[in-house]
Amino acid sequence: MKPAPFVHHAPRTVEEAVEVLARVGHDGKVLAGGQSLIPILNMRLASPAHLVDVNAVSGLDDLTVTADAVRVGALVRHARLEHDQVVYGASPLLRRVVRHVAHPVIRNRGTTVGSIVHADPAGEMPAVLALTGGVVEVASARGAREIPCHDFFLGPMETALEPDELAVGVRFPLFGATTGTAFAERARRHGDYALAGVAAAVAVEDGVVSSARLSFVSVTDVPGILDVTEACRGQAPGEIDWSACDDLVREHLAPEDDIHATAEYRAMLATQLAHLVLAEAATDAVAAQGDSAA
Repeated sequence: MKPAPFVHHAPRTVEEAVEVLARVGHDGKVLAGGQSLIPILNMRLASPAHLVDVNAVSGLDDLTVTADAVRVGALVRHARLEHDQVVYGASPLLRRVVRHVAHPVIRNRGTTVGSIVHADPAGEMPAVLALTGGVVEVASARGAREIPCHDFFLGPMETALEPDELAVGVRFPLFGATTGTAFAERARRHGDYALAGVAAAVAVEDGVVSSARLSFVSVTDVPGILDVTEACRGQAPGEIDWSACDDLVREHLAPEDDIHATAEYRAMLATQLAHLVLAEAATDAVAAQGDSAA
């Protein structure tokens, strides 16, 4: 199938882009990488009258690392984020996760901000934004604002963006030197949407765990943080029975049956992956502190 007819807009500045969005309102969609939007248009699951193509907008392809965060502009492709060594040094988690996004050909074109705005519960990058406590930067003809991740995701494929707003970037705050991270997911085939995925951040101080948090892919309606610190605080990483977190994990999950897996299987898989990534993140925290001490 082919998309329904639409008017194509090619603004050159953010100001031009938001002016168009303000004018067309609910009839408009923003096109950046197009790896999620184009299939939806082709299947006519969405039929916007106006397509606002921001690929020529200057200033949206910035990828920067500050003392506090990694900032990703709206036109930064997944592949660039994946291979940037400065970003990897500041936030290894971003590479660990983005390499699981679809296939290389899609990562070459798809954008990280676009994936986040798409807000698919099966998307990896929204889960990272949640785990890091990230922020979405938004512009409109009315001005600029920042939306914390816990306010941004309203439901499956539903965000707090208004029709006249353009997401111009996201910020992933950096973890402290005592925190390690890990990510794992399982899919039927490499590059498919995950049956379940889990990201972890574990802080280890004075040889014992001081905090542990999780976020999930494909098993919750919206990405959010699950704090499991109470199940492991004060214990040495090598001595923890991570199954103590199982009840907390199961209470947090909301998987659904589909043609790929039952809800029960997804919940079981997510619980097992939580054990794996919590242990890996704790090990990562200890190793990072050893490296810094050396």
